[in-house]
Amino acid sequence: MGDADTPGAFTYFRQFFALERDVFVLSVAMFAFSLGFQMTGRYMGEYILFLGGTELVVGLYGSFGNLIGAAYPYPGGAISDRIGSRTALTLFGLASALGFAVWMFAPALAVAGVPAWAWVFVGLVLAQAWKSFGLGATFAVVKQSVANDRLATGFASTETFRRTAFLLGPLVAAGLLAVYGFDPGFQYVLAVAVGFALVGTLAQHVLYEAESDTLGKEFEGISQIRDDLANLPDPLRPLLVGDTLVRFANGMVYAFAVLVVTRYLATDAVLFGYYLSPAALFGVFLAVEMTVALVTMVPVANLARRVGLKPVVGLGFFVYAVFPVLLVAAPDGGVTLAGLPVLGTVALSEAVVVGAVWAFSGLRFAGLPAHKALIVGPAEENTGGRVTGSYYLVRNTLTIPSAAFGGLLYGSAGYLGYSGPAVAFGLATVVGLLGTAYFLLRGEEFAAYA
Repeated sequence: MGDADTPGAFTYFRQFFALERDVFVLSVAMFAFSLGFQMTGRYMGEYILFLGGTELVVGLYGSFGNLIGAAYPYPGGAISDRIGSRTALTLFGLASALGFAVWMFAPALAVAGVPAWAWVFVGLVLAQAWKSFGLGATFAVVKQSVANDRLATGFASTETFRRTAFLLGPLVAAGLLAVYGFDPGFQYVLAVAVGFALVGTLAQHVLYEAESDTLGKEFEGISQIRDDLANLPDPLRPLLVGDTLVRFANGMVYAFAVLVVTRYLATDAVLFGYYLSPAALFGVFLAVEMTVALVTMVPVANLARRVGLKPVVGLGFFVYAVFPVLLVAAPDGGVTLAGLPVLGTVALSEAVVVGAVWAFSGLRFAGLPAHKALIVGPAEENTGGRVTGSYYLVRNTLTIPSAAFGGLLYGSAGYLGYSGPAVAFGLATVVGLLGTAYFLLRGEEFAAYA
């Protein structure tokens, strides 16, 4: 007997088009900015090397991004409180568009001894504005536009819609890079990102109705942070420890995944008669990863109702942990499978093997709804937002140096006679498995799912 109330894979898309106008407008803007970020952000490691930077610079860039991600939301919320979400989101959107433009013109800005790659850091300060500064405002728009008994629908619908941009963005980048090569193809990718950012900014400024904007009444200021950190529910502490280790491991390799595909493995392919360079194929791999995420997220969230949150979260942690070593160990030239009862001997190209690894990586997103539920579940009534904010503040702050550490290993291990990618990605898996094991041993199940 099926569960008539269980949402299907396309339910959230149908709900999306039935949302209040402000949430719909926000979702359109979210889609536009997410598309821009997904077309550009995952290629920044390759772009920095193209501009003359080193692997250590790539790591420093990743850690700088972690710092911005941890530091921006609180002042962003304060700004939104002071001037209102419509004006704030418009300013943040324009800043992001300017950031993409700085990335695009970075080669031409290399003057007066300032290297071109340095402008990538300047661009990030601006490009991250809508995503991080606007975090509090976007949550508040959903909250003030949707009835309390439909909040889950509002958030689920906007999130599912946003992740379609995670799927389409890399495909757009792959197409442009396949046709034009990395130079000037990536400049065209950045130009498209600027265009989407401007469209998203214009849409939210013109269409968003600010009459019911009540953000100024809801922000309590950063003085509350210290108390919130001290009062984190006890069940969250082992989750926070395990999650921080897993995310630290992910931070060690996140910015370098593109370099493993494009330079270490140098994986290319011919798809439907078109040659895909390693850079173009990387975009296809990202799309494969997000396809698996979108297909599995809802079923796995439903599965959590039967098996509990902890096993599902543990599965996501495990995928995070083992992905680095699986990627860096992907066999050069592919593999041959022999003795299959039906297919016999089957040769798998390197592109298929690496693509399968990225497909496996998509399963980590399947645990995200359960993970968020496990974070906010133990919170007392009317404290869920502060508990969640405090949790992410601690986790994101502790993982700031992860990318720089990964870059140090990636770039310097070769001088000691070791493979930099193998050392960095292998150690990341060790750290991730430690976090996974700690959570599975010490973590607690949320009572409602026990």
